[in-house]
Amino acid sequence: MSDTNIELKGSGFTLSVLHLQNNDLTAAAQALESKISQAPQFFMMAPIVVNIEKLNGEAVDFQQLKQTFEHLNLVVVGISGATDEQKAAAKTAGLATLNAAKAQPVTTDNNGQVQTQVRYERVEVPVEVEVPTYKPAMVVKQNLRSGQQIYAKDTDLVVIGAVSNGAEVVADGNVHVYGALRGRAVAGAKGNNEARIFAHKVEAELISINGNYWTSEQLQKVCWKQSACIYLDGDKITVSSLEI
Repeated sequence: MSDTNIELKGSGFTLSVLHLQNNDLTAAAQALESKISQAPQFFMMAPIVVNIEKLNGEAVDFQQLKQTFEHLNLVVVGISGATDEQKAAAKTAGLATLNAAKAQPVTTDNNGQVQTQVRYERVEVPVEVEVPTYKPAMVVKQNLRSGQQIYAKDTDLVVIGAVSNGAEVVADGNVHVYGALRGRAVAGAKGNNEARIFAHKVEAELISINGNYWTSEQLQKVCWKQSACIYLDGDKITVSSLEI
């Protein structure tokens, strides 16, 4: 049989990682519902990795875990931070086991209760990945309507026009929007911590740089309807005024 019908390549993806602080899946689901309500379209059918390092080897019902998050329209693709016993149980449930990223500090709410953490991280997968070469920026000279998605692989994305609510612009490098940014913008999609988002008028549903994201709620407090440059200072999103 010819092997030209398929082509197998190594690649890498930035995935949402849910850090479970305990084995209470009901509480985790409630915390996730709160996060999802801030940007429901962004999380719709999103692949997610569950980090269980904080459970310290405690047994997990992975079938229940999958069903819990499926009800939230999330797709659990694997786990990280697991012991050998947990990995075996996850494999039986049809889940992949991935290398854990560095541990994140535990946060609590005003009542001292541990909060469930959701963030984007680079998940290490043992595959050969082709090193990207320089590519000129992708330039899009049009307004983007709801439902449209533009991805600039291994380069910057320049949009000369508006990005409407429900539209999404994604780049492995920087994102430039010379118009109103009302949809979602993701820069540094492959883990570039130096990537930035430049927008003539910020009214975004969500912005994300290397997995760190803000929703419109946070943006409204800082740079709403203003020209801005958005970047990371360490792991903290920072905004500076942009005079155009």
